[in-house]
Amino acid sequence: MTRSYRSFISFLAIIGALLAGCAGTVTAPSAEVRQILAPSGKLRVGLYPGSPTSIIGDPASGQARGVGFDLGGELARRLGVPFEPVVFPKNAEVLAAVKSGRVDVVFTNATAARAKDMDFSQPFLDVEKGFLVPPGSAMAKDADVDRAGSRVGVSQGSSTERELAGHFKQAVMVRTPTLKTAVEMLRDGKLDAFATNKAILYAMSDQLPGSRVLDGHWGLEHFAAAIPKGREAAAAYVRQFVADMGSEGRVAQAVQRVGLRGTVMPAAR
Repeated sequence: MTRSYRSFISFLAIIGALLAGCAGTVTAPSAEVRQILAPSGKLRVGLYPGSPTSIIGDPASGQARGVGFDLGGELARRLGVPFEPVVFPKNAEVLAAVKSGRVDVVFTNATAARAKDMDFSQPFLDVEKGFLVPPGSAMAKDADVDRAGSRVGVSQGSSTERELAGHFKQAVMVRTPTLKTAVEMLRDGKLDAFATNKAILYAMSDQLPGSRVLDGHWGLEHFAAAIPKGREAAAAYVRQFVADMGSEGRVAQAVQRVGLRGTVMPAAR
């Protein structure tokens, strides 16, 4: 973890601590805040499929669920505007849409690099980062992944791709365009492991019987709300919203509703 990244996360933690003391005091948004956060008259929430932290479909009912989906819907309700989920094939496209202002908010991993293009709230959830291996793999722990001939998949344009660049001494990193493609490559023997946060890994594992999420973790993702640059006048409202979502138990409810795994509770940080 770089010094700049540690400083960035520490800054977000300080904001979170300050806001925790006034959680529950949020007032109805002003017309100015509503216009800044939802300039089109709708709250456009950036999402990508296959990740419980963003949006997935319920296999039984087909209804959408996910932490980003649920929190985005609640933010729209509190703003008093229609909720418009905007789903992109991959997370890199979601982040590009935030940067360009084509979406109004996203709930994603807060990194120093991303903070150059968008403004983050304090983190509301931590998720472990690890590896998924296909059925029959002999790998038992994270250290086993870095071996000669190993092909480790990462989502193209993801924070994982940047974090693991140059990390392996023997394994080769393979960029995949979508999570669906990654599952297919694991199934077809074209990948020996896939790296991302465990919320996604467990969801992928459910689609690939016999696959395993390895014990341990090589990092953490710190999820926060993010809005496009230039909307700083509404940032305080977003931070208070995130604080209220935690204090009211709504983050925990969203996690439970989607069956999110791999989270780190505050006491374990």
